Amino acid sequence: MKKTLSIILLVALAMTLLAGCGGSVNANEIKIGINYELSGDVATYGQSSVEGIELAIEQINAAGGIGGKKLVAVKCDNKSDPAEATTLTTKLTTQDKVVAVLGPATSGSFKATIPVSLQNKVPVASGSATADDVTVDASGVKEYAFRICFSDSYQGTAMANYALNNLSKTKAIVIMDSSSDYGKGLAKNFIETFEAGGGSIVAQEAYVAKDTDFNAILTSIKSDDFDVIFIPGYYNEAGLIIKQARAQGINVPILGADGFDSPTLVELAGADALNNVYFSNHYSSLDQDPLVQEFIKDFKAKYNKEPDAFNALGYDLAKFVADGIARAEKLDGVSVKNALAATTDFAGVTGSFSVDENHNPVKQAVVIGLENGVQASSEKVAQ
Repeated sequence: MKKTLSIILLVALAMTLLAGCGGSVNANEIKIGINYELSGDVATYGQSSVEGIELAIEQINAAGGIGGKKLVAVKCDNKSDPAEATTLTTKLTTQDKVVAVLGPATSGSFKATIPVSLQNKVPVASGSATADDVTVDASGVKEYAFRICFSDSYQGTAMANYALNNLSKTKAIVIMDSSSDYGKGLAKNFIETFEAGGGSIVAQEAYVAKDTDFNAILTSIKSDDFDVIFIPGYYNEAGLIIKQARAQGINVPILGADGFDSPTLVELAGADALNNVYFSNHYSSLDQDPLVQEFIKDFKAKYNKEPDAFNALGYDLAKFVADGIARAEKLDGVSVKNALAATTDFAGVTGSFSVDENHNPVKQAVVIGLENGVQASSEKVAQ
């Protein structure tokens, strides 16, 4: 009786340990983590990214998976909170035993997960974390961190050059989100490039995330002599700034970056206010590349709506990571990391790229122009 009881207890203990590590390993599956902002302040970024990721995974599995193995996503909501994103990365890498983690979308949350990925030797990759220090900082390259979007330096520089060369503007006001690395990085590089190109910064104003009334800032600059405004920040506040600026009769071109790309921008600003507005992005539906048009067709068939840039970035991110897994020597984090770092000539809907020595993509940006809240023009800008 005692022997039988001991065996039962041992079996129960083994099952408990397996459950704590995400369950038994299925030899016919490859697990990847999805750690995105599905609720909270920047939920539209995460939701859009995951739509693209899930379309890509569906297509990969329909085509036979990776080496005959099904790609399985373990999806988590980090609630737009860096601390929660870190906790989830720990769970995904230690319990769920994923070979890579996709996300988060924003730079702050993504950077918070990198120490955990290094500790557990599992790569993390983002489609939209644009801060300059995401993959490399003063201490060197972050071995297990990758991204497929361009950096804030590039976006800030691109938009400064666009203002100077394409719009012939020379007197700028910067209204910056001072509460985010994203806003500060964009502002710094825009200002440096704009001034180096012969332009002048007439004024610099700041706000913090979740501000809603910008009329005091706009009233204070209204009498200044300027011909363009740059707003490095996210759609939540940018939409309201644009709406209130137009209401005050400020009709100069307004520039931004990929943080403008959300349907909520139109909801907040109103379509009438979104004229003479330009922002850098990773993708435009106006691109006639067959790869882009095929993606648009497939996305509309699945979701019954037009894809945005975050949908496209999520799609490319999943394909990029799957490509790395397929080329990896073994199905473990170290091997997948090595394969991702060796990526060359990856063909994506957000552009073809190779991964450089800092785990960044070498690719082009797109500057999108809005008319009545709708994309009316797109121009590619070389890196």
